[in-house]
Amino acid sequence: MTARPPPAGPDDFPRLAAALHPLSAPPGGPGWNLDELADLPVPDCDQCEAAVLVGLIPRDDGTRVLLTVRTAALRLHAGQVSFPGGRLEPGDADAVAAAIRESGEEVGLLPGQIVPLGYLDPLATVSGFRVLPVVAMLDPGYVARPDPGEVAEVFEVPLVFLLGPGNLVTRDIDYRGRPRRVAEFVDRHESPQRIWGATASILQNLRERLAAVR
Repeated sequence: MTARPPPAGPDDFPRLAAALHPLSAPPGGPGWNLDELADLPVPDCDQCEAAVLVGLIPRDDGTRVLLTVRTAALRLHAGQVSFPGGRLEPGDADAVAAAIRESGEEVGLLPGQIVPLGYLDPLATVSGFRVLPVVAMLDPGYVARPDPGEVAEVFEVPLVFLLGPGNLVTRDIDYRGRPRRVAEFVDRHESPQRIWGATASILQNLRERLAAVR
């Protein structure tokens, strides 16, 4: 069977939405990758709920994904590529509200520039968080205004590259004296920044859910 091509533009977003958990029914349960962390020293943080925004931007040359580089001064995941997002705060109605708020704080996205489409599966991180990714379509006219205290750089990567076969691999690394397997995108031509770890795992989940839509 011939594989379906990745979403190329806004006309294909209905297919993307079909691959997601609906906004009316956010997925429960632990992270889909919890088994990968079973032997690692993960902080005990039952209430550490977080959300990230997987922002898709329709461009003339195809859909692109909004990513950031975290500043080197942050306590967690410093210098790594990530999606805008963070911990759910008491004033957040849900993960969507948290993702929108964090995106405004980190990169200057306005609520009116974000159209949420649905959820990916929750992801567990080595820092003890249960992260719920919110996939959304973004206004291509947005102007990034990164918060220098959190974000060193804002950039876009073609979705077709992130979904392309062979571009995502798993590598063995040493984490606090223990072996760990992590996902990583290998082509630095399309993304000069290293996309790996939790961010790559979220994109892996997007790839797998899209592949299941016929």
